[in-house]
Amino acid sequence: MPPKQHQNPKARSILGELVSFDTVSNQSNMALIDFITTYLSRYGIQATLIRDETCTKANLFATIGPSDCGGLMLAGHTDVVPVENQDWATDPFHMEERSKRLYGRGTCDMKGFVAVVLAAVPMLANTGLRRPIHLAFTYDEETGCFGGKALARHLEQLEIRPAWCVVGEPTGMAVVNGHKGKLSVDCHVHGAEGHSAYIDKGVNAVEIAAEIVVRLRAIQDQLRYEGPFDNRFDPPFTTTHTGKFQGGIARNIIPKDCRFEFEIRNLPDQDASKVIAEVRTYINDTLLPEMQTVAPHSEIEIHIQSEIPALVPDDESHILRVALQLTGTNRPEQISFTTEAGLYQGIGVPTIVCGPGHIDQAHKPDEFVALDQISLCGKFLDELIATNDRA
Repeated sequence: MPPKQHQNPKARSILGELVSFDTVSNQSNMALIDFITTYLSRYGIQATLIRDETCTKANLFATIGPSDCGGLMLAGHTDVVPVENQDWATDPFHMEERSKRLYGRGTCDMKGFVAVVLAAVPMLANTGLRRPIHLAFTYDEETGCFGGKALARHLEQLEIRPAWCVVGEPTGMAVVNGHKGKLSVDCHVHGAEGHSAYIDKGVNAVEIAAEIVVRLRAIQDQLRYEGPFDNRFDPPFTTTHTGKFQGGIARNIIPKDCRFEFEIRNLPDQDASKVIAEVRTYINDTLLPEMQTVAPHSEIEIHIQSEIPALVPDDESHILRVALQLTGTNRPEQISFTTEAGLYQGIGVPTIVCGPGHIDQAHKPDEFVALDQISLCGKFLDELIATNDRA
């Protein structure tokens, strides 16, 4: 059994290093991945890199211990959200400690968990593990879990997959066994431009796009008041949300183009594609005939940017029972934000979500993780690793 260890000072030091890498999703994460690869190599651990098609980003997958059984996978993402137009008190890519909190972009979401995992490596490397510990760090989680999808494909090809998995997203160290799915959609309305004095001779793309958004709002109201409902989630229904809207070039020109982005966060037992089907029906039956009567070549494009599966609650999984026992809680929680956990569950790896920090501290200026959360995570992982070795 691996011995207990105190990893807070080392975790803090590693977290400072991780924060210093600007891994906003539109940037390469290779410098951070190289840092982790070099760190692991000091302890004789070889990492496999799974690169994206541009070769500017990569997942890292490494196994510590034997390769003839499944073992435990500790998973997290390396990318962070942007800092532009946020009012930070300090440099977001230089970690600072104040009032028992560690401030910096990614300290909470989710480099804090990655740092605690890496801090455990020296102990793991010098212990004769009977069952392996797998480290899985991905790219582009924030923009659609693209790295997680590539990692899931890699795991599917392994002769022996991990037996269970913890995704260390910030849950306040609560044990989570279910979350909503997410469908991200881009819409492009192609109209017909012209002089605004002659609106009957053009197709106003902004106004057509606005009608689709209003339709989405109506669908949301129906879901809010009629369900289906699952009271384990907050809110307890599937949601829609329009997050970006751009169109037009001048007040007196009928806009030819308009683009907007929306999302659907679906309950695990509700199919998000049904919402898209309803939107397409409205477009094809109502909007396009009106548009094409004026301009036959006008059209509306719907593009699925990414689809992330829900984590379906599994109250009988071994990893859940172990995690509840180790954290001293009686029942798991469910969350409405989406993680990579559903991807790993989807290939047959029982998965939970449990990590340091709270989601309401993420994606904001002056993001932070409390030091006591780092300590709780270290204790949890120590005990989980020991349990894994006894399994």
